[in-house]
Amino acid sequence: MMMMMMMMMMMMMMVIMIRMLMMMMMIMLMIRTMMMMIRMMTMMKMMMTRMIRMMMMMIRMMVMMKMMMMMMIIIMMMMIRMAMIRMMMIIRMMMMMIRIMTMMI
Repeated sequence: MMMMMMMMMMMMMMVIMIRMLMMMMMIMLMIRTMMMMIRMMTMMKMMMTRMIRMMMMMIRMMVMMKMMMMMMIIIMMMMIRMAMIRMMMIIRMMMMMIRIMTMMI
């Protein structure tokens, strides 16, 4: 009888021990997975910040390009206006010369 009881107790202890070990293993796995997840998240965050920074840079570049284009157009317009004024002046001068020539004749 005593032997039987002892055997039973031993069996129970074994089962409990195995269960405890299993639990420990599970916890360890969970911790490891959590660590991995955290690491991944940090990596992702870093990547995201980098991506956002890149996007911001791109937008800034686009704005700068637009501004440059606008400036170029304005400069072109100014140049055309200047050329037109110059042309008008030359035409006026030519007209004056022709008038003077006719007057001479």
